[in-house]
Formats: sequence, structure tokens, C-alpha cells
Amino acid sequence: MRRFYKFSQAVINLFWRVLFFLTLFFAVTSPNIILGDNNTFGTSTTMLTTGLVIGLVAVAVGIYAYPRFRAWLYRIFITERVRTGTILLLMVLVGQLFFVYFVHPNSGFDSGMLLHTATDPTSVTDPDITSYFSLNQNNMPIMLFMHWISTTFNQTTWEFFDFVTLFFVDLSAVLNLVSVWVVKKKALGAAMYIHVGWLAVFPSIIMPYTDAWGLPLVSFYLLCYFVMRKSSIHSLIRAAAANGFGISVMLTYFMKPSSIIPVIAIVIIEVLMAMVNHKHLHMEALFIAFAMVLFVGRSGYETYQYVNHKVENQTYIQIDKSRGIPAIHFMAMGVYGQGGYSWWQAVEMTFLPTKQQKTDYSVMMLKKRLKQLGPVGYLKFLVMKQRNNTADGTFGWLKEGHFFLENQKPNNKGITNKLKNFIYLYGRHIADFRFAAQLWWITLLTIIALGFGPEQRVIQILKVAMIGGFAFLLLFEGGRSRYIIQYLPCLLLLATISFDRAVANVNRLLNWYKTKLAAAIAADAVGHD
Repeated sequence: MRRFYKFSQAVINLFWRVLFFLTLFFAVTSPNIILGDNNTFGTSTTMLTTGLVIGLVAVAVGIYAYPRFRAWLYRIFITERVRTGTILLLMVLVGQLFFVYFVHPNSGFDSGMLLHTATDPTSVTDPDITSYFSLNQNNMPIMLFMHWISTTFNQTTWEFFDFVTLFFVDLSAVLNLVSVWVVKKKALGAAMYIHVGWLAVFPSIIMPYTDAWGLPLVSFYLLCYFVMRKSSIHSLIRAAAANGFGISVMLTYFMKPSSIIPVIAIVIIEVLMAMVNHKHLHMEALFIAFAMVLFVGRSGYETYQYVNHKVENQTYIQIDKSRGIPAIHFMAMGVYGQGGYSWWQAVEMTFLPTKQQKTDYSVMMLKKRLKQLGPVGYLKFLVMKQRNNTADGTFGWLKEGHFFLENQKPNNKGITNKLKNFIYLYGRHIADFRFAAQLWWITLLTIIALGFGPEQRVIQILKVAMIGGFAFLLLFEGGRSRYIIQYLPCLLLLATISFDRAVANVNRLLNWYKTKLAAAIAADAVGHD
């Protein structure tokens, strides 16, 4: 058993190193991080980015050259890290509220379709809308949830739903911080800094869709798992967490099925750990584990039954369930072009009347493309697709068709337009936003890369979750990093838990370099003597 466990860990580490190295490499070489004129996008950074870079360099020089300045920063950001992190989080929250209040444009693509249908009952008889939901039945649960929110609060505006999205994103951040408090309390300060960086460059708070709305569910079931695993927590709380785990996993399945991949990672690591530790398990521990599984299973089953009944028996919109797009369609799309959305394959799905015909067509397209690529070509394609899936620190911002349903070139009059210039396609500061978002993304990935060390259960779970997420996006529709948003809780927690290791590894590397440098200087001095 132990030999199989070691082999399994070796395989996990191999896949992690290959996929994560590609992610980090492509992030560092992304055109988003270019200063000045950017030929890829036809844009240019402004003095804002120049000031940011100069400021960062000045701080680095100050830390190196001025001990008093270094001591002051240490006291503010290390000794008082929780207090400073709390203040920064509150500042970011105020900034988010300010941003959403002034910027809440209508969106296109799927997000616009969902909100239009959910808030306008007269739209449900539109043939285009009934056709959309007949084909994309996976979007029915979130649309019905949006409709429930709209009728409950008597609100139909984009501004309102953007504030709902903001609430869900910030709730995810809070749940992540609670998870850190449960797993590794001393890392709470680092967690706050990492989440401040994320929230400061995450404009998807104005995009009501499954990407952002599914985040708190992933964060919540991860928190429930960590509480279940914490033996020092009262049994009743752990039992409640088990119920919460089952409920949130099922809700995640209906919101965004691919977001339950971290659950699979949990099961894999738990089974592997049980295989090597089964001789040391006591009867009490086995009983508690069995009870937890029962709680999870019961709550998950009841949640599935309830939500499925609501969706299957809804009367808000009439759809043709026989026209649903099969999963193989998304695999077929995932091997063409950049590995993302294929308009002509999607159109073909609308014309083929039965699910079987859709399946046969998708299988034919998949086989045709794989034969065309060949083994070596397909491997090269996957490397390219990993770049498309993960390199962009803006998470595919503006890369969907009809992203905003208004003029993409704002003027510079008024607060609203000044803010839009940072996030609109032809905005004056769009390159500044891309640079800042990419800088945060590279920093996050670098922390994770430097946080190598002895294997830990939590770190391995998060790594396997990301391996699963990477593999899913490689095999199915991907092509842009918007799809990686659903796995952000895993990456944020992984960076947080790895932070101390990363700092220790950097210090060890610097000390090694100083020792080598001193030895070289000493040897050179002896040679001159």
C-alpha cells in the first residue's frame, strides 16, 4: 500500500509540475505585462503604470538601503499584519462599492441572456430564448435563481445584480479567510494581503454569471471540509459542517458542474491517506468518519432531490428537453482553434433536431480533428491551449462576443467614464488594468511555485484540484482564462498556505548565494595574496 501511495504522489507531483510550470511560464511571458506600446492589443500603458513600477522599485531600494524604513514596513505589514490586512480589505470593499455604483453596464453573451430572461417575464415566449435554454439546459438553475431574486426583491436592474455579484465574490473571500483561520491561523495576515490583491483587480464583480456566483459555494464546501477534518472542533459543529458540505456540493453541481472537481480531489487524497494509515485508525475515528459520510450523503441527496424537482417542474419557461447539447459537443469544440467557443459548431447544434444527431456530429468532429493533429500535433495543441486557458491574469476580460452592449470607447467626462476607461475595450487605461492584473497573477503563481517542501494533506488536495481543473479545461471547451475563475478559491488558499514556505525558501536561497559570494571573494583575496 505504501509503495502505491508513493507512486501516486509521484504521479500527482509530475502532473502538477508540468502543468503549473506551463501556467507560470505563459503568465510571465503574457503580453499583458508589456510596458509602453503593446503591438498585440494595439494599446499602451500610461503614466499610472509607470508610477506603479517606479513606486515598487523605490520601495525595494528603500528596504535594501534604509534600515529604519525597512523596520517601519516590517512593523506595519508583518508585526501588525492582521490589523493592516483588515484595513486594506475594508478599503478595497469601499472601492468595490464605489466602482459598482458608478459602473454597471448591460452585458451581452450568456450573462445578458440569463438576466434578460430572469427579469423580463414577457421574454420567455421569444423563440430565440426558448431555443437557447432548450440547448443550454445547464443554465436553467442559475436563471431560475436570478428570477427568484428578482421577484423576491422586486429588482430588475443591472446595478442591483452587480451588487449581488459583489456580495457573492466578497462572501467567497470571507469564507476563504475563515478556512485559513481553521487550517493555518498564523497565515491569516498573508491571506488578507493575497485576497486584497485579487479583489482590487477583479472587475468580474460587474458580470452576473456562474463564474462569480459559484465562487462562494466552492469556498464554502472547502471550509466545511476543513472543519470536518479538524478533530479539535466540537463534534456537533463538525456534523453541521458535513451537512453543509453535502448541500453546497449539490448546489455547486447545479450552478457550475465543473466546479465540483475539488471534491474529487478531496476523495482521491483521503482514500490514498486512508490506504497508508488504516492500521493506525481507531474505532472511534472510523465511526466519526462513517458518520460524516452519512451526513454528507443524506444532505447532498436531499438537496439534489429538492433542486432537481424545482428545475424539472418549473413553469416559468417552456423548453424542449430533447434538444439539449451533449457533453461531447464541448470536447469537440475544445480541439479546434484556440480550444474555446466555436460559433459554427454551436450553430450546427441548433439545426440538428435530436440529441443523438448532435452527439454523432460532435464525435465525428472530434475524431476528425484528432486524426488531423496526430499525437505530436495534439500534444503541441494542448501546450498552446494551456497558455490560452491560464496565462491571462484578467481572466479573459472582454474576450467574449458582445461583452458589453454599449459603446466600448468612453470619453473622459465624469466619474463613470473615467472608471470605464480602465475596463472597456478602447478605454484609455485598459493597458494599465491589464498590467496590474497580470502583475498580481504572476505574484500569486510565483508564491505557489516557491512554496515547495514536504507534502501536506491540504496542499496536495489543492494541487490535485488544480490538476483536475487544468485537465478539464484541456479536454473540454476552454481557450480563455475566464474558466479558471471557478478554481480561484483553490489557488488563493494554496498561495496562502504556501506563503511561509515560499519566504523560507527564498531566504534559504539568498543565504546560499551570500555564502557562495563570500567564499568566492575570500578565495579571490587569497589568490591575490
